[in-house]
Amino acid sequence: MNILFADKFPEAAVDQLIAQQHECLLSPELGGDSLAAALPDVEVLVVRSTQVTAEMMVSAERLRLIVRAGSGTNTIDTLAAVKRDIAVCNVPGRNAAAVAELAMGLLISIDRKIPDNVFSLRAGRWNKKFFSTSKGLVGRRMGIFGLGATGLAMAQRAIGFDIEVYAIDRPDRFEEKRRQVEKLGVKLVADQDSLIDVCDILSFHVPATDQTRNMVNAKFLAKLSPGTIIINTSRGDLIDEPALIEVMDKKDILVGLDVYRDEPGTAQGEFDSALARHPNVYGTHHIGASTKQAQIAVAAGVLDVIHAFTSGQIINCVNPSIGQ
Repeated sequence: MNILFADKFPEAAVDQLIAQQHECLLSPELGGDSLAAALPDVEVLVVRSTQVTAEMMVSAERLRLIVRAGSGTNTIDTLAAVKRDIAVCNVPGRNAAAVAELAMGLLISIDRKIPDNVFSLRAGRWNKKFFSTSKGLVGRRMGIFGLGATGLAMAQRAIGFDIEVYAIDRPDRFEEKRRQVEKLGVKLVADQDSLIDVCDILSFHVPATDQTRNMVNAKFLAKLSPGTIIINTSRGDLIDEPALIEVMDKKDILVGLDVYRDEPGTAQGEFDSALARHPNVYGTHHIGASTKQAQIAVAAGVLDVIHAFTSGQIINCVNPSIGQ
């Protein structure tokens, strides 16, 4: 098959596919018009954060599979793919540990003001009195939104820090997931308001859907207690950014972010964000899944999807009406 990688991808994994007689092109610089121009002869397209639009698919007459090297597929027009009989598959859970590690790092950084400590020392200032005011994490209560692979990985790490972890009880949760939640010791509450009432740390690990977009809005934020910590390493459009800025100023809400609305779609560029600049925000550059360990694991998952497709199977498909 003719396979195009339109994002960074481990060369060792590409070499495995080449050894199996696939034609592979690794072109992480492609995007927009340049990606559309490269698609006419492509049968399999592999992307990470690169957008794949309906317009791009018009010229992709041979394209039959799009693989998202990760979990979220919000950058791919899956409905347009269905109409053109193109399967869209993802690789869920392979980068969960990496994202959870960063989320915990943001939480610890907020509590101990680690970035500010570093900046102060590098500037030649010693201010032990100011930096000796941390509250600590033992016994704090964390509410986790989304108990997928990343949410469970976050719960495991938080419990290791003696944080009490809570989540919303969902009747439709699979039995295996229920056993995992019970084994970890996650406490379940009835609904979102109950989670907000009992927790002073809220960590988000949900996909971007019609139900989750703007879920952290003015109404949600009005219910938070002063000093609540918010961690979001999932999707930027979960948060109404102007509403969050307003409540941070009024309630001293502290925030750790790895994702933002309208963040650059390229590895480097200008980013003028009032939220990212706010002094109550500790932010990173959407790097949650960007560890070598995670990339190797995700690459293996991509190869599994391609190998299955070669043998006539479609796994991890997010637009299952293909072929109907």
